[in-house]
Amino acid sequence: MVLISAVMLGPGDHATIARNSVMAATMIGLSLVTGLALLIGGLRHNVLRPNRAGVSAYLSLLVVLLAAAFALPATLGIDGTYTPSQAIIVVALTVALYVFFLFRQTGAQADDFREDRDASSRQPDPAPQPPSRHAAPSPRGMLREHGPEIAARVGVLLATVVPIVVVSHDMAGLLDDGLGRLGAPAAVSGVLIALIVFLPEAITTIRAAWAGETQRVSNLAHGALVSCVGLTLPAVLVIGLLTRQSVVLAESPANLALLAVSLLLSLTTFSGPRVTALHGATHLVVFALYGLAAFAPA
Repeated sequence: MVLISAVMLGPGDHATIARNSVMAATMIGLSLVTGLALLIGGLRHNVLRPNRAGVSAYLSLLVVLLAAAFALPATLGIDGTYTPSQAIIVVALTVALYVFFLFRQTGAQADDFREDRDASSRQPDPAPQPPSRHAAPSPRGMLREHGPEIAARVGVLLATVVPIVVVSHDMAGLLDDGLGRLGAPAAVSGVLIALIVFLPEAITTIRAAWAGETQRVSNLAHGALVSCVGLTLPAVLVIGLLTRQSVVLAESPANLALLAVSLLLSLTTFSGPRVTALHGATHLVVFALYGLAAFAPA
């Protein structure tokens, strides 16, 4: 979100940078990273068993957020952009949904996003224990217990984000100039930004799959996407309103079709009790098709 927002605030016309970057991040997360993780984890552990309640929550949010980001602007807006009144409503709804998600994720539904140890176990427990009935810690209690650590992490985050914001102003111009000289499609700039943004999550996700931590794979891949879309969409719309920039969000029919296939594939992959390397291979094929569409001549 910070990198995309900084590029939009920099020099030049970046009407489609948010659309291209978020779309690329979505396909990288849903297809490339998830596919690699499931392929590697499935080959090493044969089968993986996700916590289906948590994955379902992530994918439910992604269906709504991605529809608001890429599908509705083409039908409700003008020339692929929301009108100012529509943008305000979309910002309010997106922020409210994302805040409610965080409230539930860290509160009453916290167990949905933890590793399902009973389901992941290869050896059946001869004496199964009843599920834990301990109440999840409240956000206030977590803040009291981990306050100093949270403050330190926020400080490190700010210290690392500020240089990115400063450099991104010049980087956007250099990127546009370099890709223009190479004759690359405009969507490639979004793919490069998305790769930069998603690289840390990708490495950690694949490590989690190697360890057989299926729910952690979902928390990293799907959780990062929920944060990316849930924060970037309102941020770029607000920037567009304040700076009077045109924020083009409507996607092409080919990309909308691939997005729908990715979401449907993710729903079918994680709806069953087991996930295998075969599921990972299908996700990778979808990403290859996205690459074909991204580099297709206009």
